[in-house]
Amino acid sequence: MVAAAPVKTPPLGEKRVTLSGISWGGYQQILRALPDTRGARLIYDRGLLEITMPAEFHEFASDLIALFVRILVVEMGMDLKTMGSTTLDREDLNRGAEPDCAYYIQNQPRVVGRTVDLRTDPPPDLVVEVDISHSDIDKNRLYAAMGVPEFWRYNGEIWRIFALREGEYQECDRSPTFPWVAKEELYRFLAAARMGESGAELAWRQRVQDHLLNKPSP
Repeated sequence: MVAAAPVKTPPLGEKRVTLSGISWGGYQQILRALPDTRGARLIYDRGLLEITMPAEFHEFASDLIALFVRILVVEMGMDLKTMGSTTLDREDLNRGAEPDCAYYIQNQPRVVGRTVDLRTDPPPDLVVEVDISHSDIDKNRLYAAMGVPEFWRYNGEIWRIFALREGEYQECDRSPTFPWVAKEELYRFLAAARMGESGAELAWRQRVQDHLLNKPSP
């Protein structure tokens, strides 16, 4: 008798609460009222406020993607300014967001060593969002309006990469920042990390080093 294959259990999604008809001032009041140590993240889009409470797999994927990016940047001899889930507010656009990860890479020299002010500084070069459950916010439109050049989305199974072209995102097979990295690299890294994060980190770092060592000279 052949045993049935085990059923794959999908990861638990985030819990979300959506409020409509919220003014910019109301959104700011809610931000100020919440403690700095809160786990919930807020995203605001022209009157619509979504409060997200991340679940375990969300935090796992978010933290590991952040590590994936950091290893790439460091091993490639680049530098970065990590914004994490810093609130990215644009009152002029009536939009604000607390992404899972945000980075200055290409524009790192313009903001290094000081607090970013989006009224005068460029937006982060790369924003990452993990959305296991459905979001009522059109995040592609939101981050495109903010002028974020590259946007990654991960839903627990698929990594989607978007590059800003003439004010709108176009989906890409490869990251403009890391064009040699195939999507399978992230999938392999996350799968390995579920079995042991230290081993996955060492293996990915070695993979990047091997690529850089063996790539053709310009």
